Amino acid sequence: MDYDLIIAGGGIAGATLGKVLAESGARVLIIERELKFRERIRGELIHPWGVAEASDLGIYELLLSKCAHEIRWLTSYSGTGEMRRRDLVATTPKHTGALGFYHPEMQEVLLEAAANAGAEVQRGASVVDIDRGEPVAAIIEKGGRRQRLSTRLVVGADGRQSRVRKQAGFDLLKDPERLVIAGVLLEGVDVAEDSVHILINSEMGQMPLIVPIGAQRFRSYFAYRKQDVPRRLSGERQLSNFLAACKGAGMPEAWFKSIRLLGPLASFEAADRWVSHPYAKGVVLIGDAAAASDPSWGCGLSLALRDVRTLRDKLSADDDWDRAADAYADSQDQYYGALHRILGWMTDLFMELGTDAEQRRSQALPRFVDEPDRVPDLIGLGPDAPNDESAKRRFFGEH
Repeated sequence: MDYDLIIAGGGIAGATLGKVLAESGARVLIIERELKFRERIRGELIHPWGVAEASDLGIYELLLSKCAHEIRWLTSYSGTGEMRRRDLVATTPKHTGALGFYHPEMQEVLLEAAANAGAEVQRGASVVDIDRGEPVAAIIEKGGRRQRLSTRLVVGADGRQSRVRKQAGFDLLKDPERLVIAGVLLEGVDVAEDSVHILINSEMGQMPLIVPIGAQRFRSYFAYRKQDVPRRLSGERQLSNFLAACKGAGMPEAWFKSIRLLGPLASFEAADRWVSHPYAKGVVLIGDAAAASDPSWGCGLSLALRDVRTLRDKLSADDDWDRAADAYADSQDQYYGALHRILGWMTDLFMELGTDAEQRRSQALPRFVDEPDRVPDLIGLGPDAPNDESAKRRFFGEH
């Protein structure tokens, strides 16, 4: 075989997997179509449960030294102005804060680290087809020329619109469209840089969120119900409407008085998209290619690192990579399924409107004051938070 792994995609999942497996002696090829990573609206926050994965994978210190901004606090606000401040280091199981970073910088750092670990990196190239024979092979196109390369395993780490997923014939599942999320990169937001700032206005079904990524740069997001904002919040002309929406939901006008626009404003459907059992005969999916969770709740990067760590552990423990990748897919179904349930509950309780939604909140929210552990610890535990029927009933105040 030409390689042990051919990885399509040089983002956080693909580059990290390439790095850790090259360090263990695997022959790794990473195919990345972009010659230069550009500014786009993407996740730029790793929750503490994902930071623990990054530490296990050996990239935490690298990110912190090269591009990441450590965030110790989570400051949450309600539509009534109530504020709560959580010390993430003191209250999360691994005693870690969150990480924020500028996405293109993170990608360059990890792709360079993969190359330094011994992975071969080809940029300006793409996987245009997969041959599912024995052994499996990837058809690579670069500069108008195609090459067939055999491998033990093809890894699709090429995002929400994964071409590998389509080429390999995986069926994509999708939730009904409920939320839309808009995002923009700003400079000079007048908030503390050591905290994520999140405001949930359940009466409006809206949720603005500010993530500091260092050097007085902030990624500002606004999640809202699709049917409540008729025009997409996309494009520079919509910036004033975006800011008005954040303020209308309850964020102070003073926060945005001295801002400067650093990147495009764009919005996206936030419905989960996933594959059931993301492995089939020589092709395995990780990151958003396997399961893209609702970005409104910020778990995508953490989930991608859980995928990488799980797949690494399975491949390292079993020389039969077909069996190992199958075991990874079984595990991924379980922890993504748990996360999917929890995020669905959060959306149902905090973002839905109407009589039924108001009744749920009147039953659940008062109990959170005396028993905050009724709320799944999405920040600290992610999919490891209790998520069975008993946890669901407790969350909704049914017992």
